[in-house]
Amino acid sequence: MNRITNLCRLVPDLKATGGKIKTLMDASGVTVRDLQSVFGFDYPQAIYAWLGGRNLPTVDNLLVLSQIFDVTIDEIVQRKIT
Repeated sequence: MNRITNLCRLVPDLKATGGKIKTLMDASGVTVRDLQSVFGFDYPQAIYAWLGGRNLPTVDNLLVLSQIFDVTIDEIVQRKIT
C-alpha cells in the first residue's frame, strides 16, 4: 500500500496532447478534413477542440488515431504531474 500512496498523480495534459496530435498529423500528411472523414464527423469542431487542447479524443477515437499514426495511445496522450 505504501507504494501506491507514494505515486505522483498523473493527469492528461490537454494542450500538449493537442500539440502531439498536430505534430503527428503534420508528419503523416494527414489533414483535419482527412480525420473528419475517417471519424464520420459532420463538422470538424471536435478535431479542432483536440488540437486546441480544449478536449481529449475519446478512448475509441484514440485507438483509431493510434492506428492512423502507427503509435501507441501513450505516445499520443501527454501527461503532467499534479
